[in-house]
Amino acid sequence: MTAAIAWIDSTISRMRELPSETVAMCDAAGRILAEEIVSDVDVPGFFRSMMDGFALQAHQTQGASTYNPIQLEIIGDSFPGRPYSSNVLPGQAVRIMTGAPMPSGADSVLPCEFAEAHSNQLAALGEVSPGKNVGTVGEDVRRGTVVFQCGRLLRPQDVGVLSSIGRGAVRVIRRPRVGILITGDELLASGSRPTGFRIADANGPMLQALVTRDGGHVLSTDIIRDDRNLLTAAMNQPADIILVSGGSSVGQEDHAPRILAEHGSLVIHGIAMRPSSPAGMGHLDQRMVFLLPGNPVSCLCAYDFFAGRAIRALGGRDRDWPYRRVHATLSRKLVSTVGRVDYARVKLVGAMVEPMAISGAAILTSTTMADGFVIVPSDSEGYAAFTEVDVFLY
Repeated sequence: MTAAIAWIDSTISRMRELPSETVAMCDAAGRILAEEIVSDVDVPGFFRSMMDGFALQAHQTQGASTYNPIQLEIIGDSFPGRPYSSNVLPGQAVRIMTGAPMPSGADSVLPCEFAEAHSNQLAALGEVSPGKNVGTVGEDVRRGTVVFQCGRLLRPQDVGVLSSIGRGAVRVIRRPRVGILITGDELLASGSRPTGFRIADANGPMLQALVTRDGGHVLSTDIIRDDRNLLTAAMNQPADIILVSGGSSVGQEDHAPRILAEHGSLVIHGIAMRPSSPAGMGHLDQRMVFLLPGNPVSCLCAYDFFAGRAIRALGGRDRDWPYRRVHATLSRKLVSTVGRVDYARVKLVGAMVEPMAISGAAILTSTTMADGFVIVPSDSEGYAAFTEVDVFLY
């Protein structure tokens, strides 16, 4: 396990950095920035009202109350995008809407609830101080400030900020290109009804969703018959990373390890973990290749431990698991074997962790009924009841 992680990290560090590409703002969420963003505008670029009311000179309201209303003249209106164009003088006010530009001469906004207006006459029923209820120039973003650093994962609100400073497109790191190969003569295409001795492919859609989650771009999801020549050709597609699901062990129809050893390099094959022990990895020309077991839970586990880490790192993302972690107490003993990493599915029952399964590599529903998983390290025989453990939530 440790050697596999070390190989992934060292390989990624040696690989040529993925080039950047420019995408429209509507496609930027979830991508990794490839440039530093410096604003060349103030946001907002003008003083504006923060509420509906009346723009005026604050000192004109001094002493105003419901018992001592102060009379002012309403001389016009200011709307968002349609400002009042003249100056506001002492004794005058402009009716103003939220977000509308402040007229010249006014320094505050008297809220509607502290005012009574009849025709062009205003009775101020409360005081305001200079700057009250006024948004200032650059209070959101100041011209010349660094808005986002290179390497940031853009969230929906980030895209909104970029748009607010006038960016219509942005440079991002190209997503790692991933080819997914699902092997097995027994497999039917995803969406097919299982029949006879054949089963519908579960790993293809699952891996495609995982790769997309981790920022990769899926080039293809192909079902390949257990044929050495067909698999060899498919593994040579123009991808950054190849995932081969199935045929990763040492059986007669397990072609993938032999193809990788003969045409590239099979660096690691067989890992002391349960499930996923037949997993492997290596190089084929400039591609990283991950051999994932065919059993669905093993496939998921091996992807998360190894392939997902490589895809995330290559695309500029955090290489650690994208799972929220909680600390909780085991309700009963969780048994493991020294010398092997175990991936145990668990449920959270109240404040307790209930182990569900530590085996059953073909039972994919164990991951859908589980709330998450617990990792038992190779130097442990497991955890006693009432031990506090880290749970990684699906």
